[in-house]
Amino acid sequence: MYDYHVHSLYSDGGHFEPMLSAAAEAGVSAVGFADHCNLGGPTGEERARYGRNFDLTYERRRETLSALDNETELTIFDAVEVDYDPAVESEIAAFLDEAGFDYALGSVHYIGDQYVFPSDPFDGGEAARRAFVDDYYETVVSLVDSELFEIAAHVDIVESHPQLSGFTTCEHAEMVADAFERSRTVPELNAGRFEDDDKPASFHPEGRVFEVLLERGLPFTLGSDAHEPEEFAERVPALRDRADRYELELACPL
Repeated sequence: MYDYHVHSLYSDGGHFEPMLSAAAEAGVSAVGFADHCNLGGPTGEERARYGRNFDLTYERRRETLSALDNETELTIFDAVEVDYDPAVESEIAAFLDEAGFDYALGSVHYIGDQYVFPSDPFDGGEAARRAFVDDYYETVVSLVDSELFEIAAHVDIVESHPQLSGFTTCEHAEMVADAFERSRTVPELNAGRFEDDDKPASFHPEGRVFEVLLERGLPFTLGSDAHEPEEFAERVPALRDRADRYELELACPL
């Protein structure tokens, strides 16, 4: 069981030792610390507030991971989760080329000035919501087509937003699947909302997008998206069960 998507205190996650202990107890044999990094985004203030300035600290974390690698039986990957914005593709490419991570995840967390986090309300009627979801999936396709990332994280995360859930269409799912078919980038099965009973989606992808990716026979990686040690206990078995139930082909992004 490889968990390619975990966060540490270098962004908005937990301390290394408790995270590694909890992962091992849940049956994980390899952990990829993929801390958040934002090279664009709505404002510099929010970049700092949400702990997404990892481009300034990744070398320090790398030293820590190197030391921890000698103290645990788990395999540790040095990774990053980058907020993708087409406007800063060149900056992202330069950063990833310079940093030389084991692999990189790309995520679409915002469109323009609007974040897709469930905690950020969406102000606008149905037409505006549909247009936003259209823009979101077009950006996901751009992310995959950019070939900047080994993994595309939670590719239908708009489905976890209570005001945006339900606007994903079959056309959106097909265009995302088409992009993955022509790219080296692999979609992730993400359990980041698994314990959130009040959210519409438990896994990403789910519903239409998951169904189409399954029909195409595309491989996945697994990511708990754990930010705290206690999150491994339920998310890891849930990921394993879902992968087994649907007989998913699992990819290695290294």
